[in-house]
Amino acid sequence: MQTDSKDKTSNQNTIEISDHKFYLDKITEAVGNTPLIKLHRLPQDYGVKATILVKAEFINPTGSVKDRMAVYLLDEAVRKGDLKPGDTIVESTSGNTGAAVAMYAAAHGYKAILTIPDKMSDEKIYTLKAFGAEVHICKTAVPPDSPESYYEVAKKIHRDTPNSFFISQYTNTDNIEAHYQTTGPEIWKQTGGDFDILVGGIGTGGTISGIGRYLKEKNPDIEIVAVDPIGSIFYDYFKDKTMIEPKTYFVEGIGDDFLCPALDFSVIDKIYQVSDKECFLATRALTRKEGIFGGGSSGGAVHVALNHAKNLDADKTVVVILPDHGAKYISKIFNDDWMREKGFID
Repeated sequence: MQTDSKDKTSNQNTIEISDHKFYLDKITEAVGNTPLIKLHRLPQDYGVKATILVKAEFINPTGSVKDRMAVYLLDEAVRKGDLKPGDTIVESTSGNTGAAVAMYAAAHGYKAILTIPDKMSDEKIYTLKAFGAEVHICKTAVPPDSPESYYEVAKKIHRDTPNSFFISQYTNTDNIEAHYQTTGPEIWKQTGGDFDILVGGIGTGGTISGIGRYLKEKNPDIEIVAVDPIGSIFYDYFKDKTMIEPKTYFVEGIGDDFLCPALDFSVIDKIYQVSDKECFLATRALTRKEGIFGGGSSGGAVHVALNHAKNLDADKTVVVILPDHGAKYISKIFNDDWMREKGFID
């Protein structure tokens, strides 16, 4: 039988090559579409019968949920003409947004200048530098309006740097829109809309606000539960509009010492406080009992989700946002000496 020259050989060892291309144009296109993963051993330990699903945002290219926001905001800035070729991107960061910005800058040919508090892990700081960003380390224990705070230092750098674009994640409401357009729809699609509670930490507020806004539009009965570290101001403000004096805490990426315009309290049904110890022990347990290597804020969210779910029936489902990767905290949370020094383990 004659065959067309384009026909593939019948040799069983031959790999057929498709005409379709399976590559991305830039690393920033790899952001999103993170999986939901069911927990097994931890719910048993907590006596939880409900299904607990975690959204593995640490699978994003730089290892955090902030990849979504940074790429969305910067793409929008390019589209609007606010960010032009050769410009400098400036941002204040607790580390994860900075890594996402630095990745974007490297992939698209921009310069990045980032400010970060001195309490953040060495892994985060070295990551920013690895991407080629200029990094300014600022004092943690100062008011947000202090000239020495990482917020104000970033603003000054922006003012002093010609042709610079300041993302301002804490005030930029596109932070919310990024998750309204991406993370919220993903969770709805992955669950088929069949779940009851979403649990996530509050940092800038953009993640839980954007997801919460989308989910509430789809089903107002979905409960949005937020996680705030002890020492942050959000819990007390949500409870009775009290503005407490913020205190320093060790967990990174959640909590803050001022109200962020990127936080929409109207979509949040409940806020739990969580201690550093609860965050870190749950983080280590999540890794050792589920094989899921998340960071400290991931542990905090899982701890709250499991406690909140103790009285739920078996037919209920809880989705938990895991913001970042445990590799960012090897020198701290997964370092027994550091944990003992801070009194988190014996």
